Amino acid sequence: MPTYVYETIPQFEGEPTKRFELRQSMKDAALTQHPDSGQPIRRVPIGGTGLMGASSSSQSSGSGSCGSGCGCH
Repeated sequence: MPTYVYETIPQFEGEPTKRFELRQSMKDAALTQHPDSGQPIRRVPIGGTGLMGASSSSQSSGSGSCGSGCGCH
């Protein structure tokens, strides 16, 4: 199961944002409330590695694994 990063949504100006991690199934919907406090939360998008070479068009065109338009070809 992947680990997702969530953060609290401040309700008042100047209130600090708190981040925490939570293991969830990929099938589970993103939480909207903190499991303990009930405070509103949101899932934080974190960059990932993605799937390298998943696109058949970039492999068959001979333009390399990074695709076209990157300036390295």
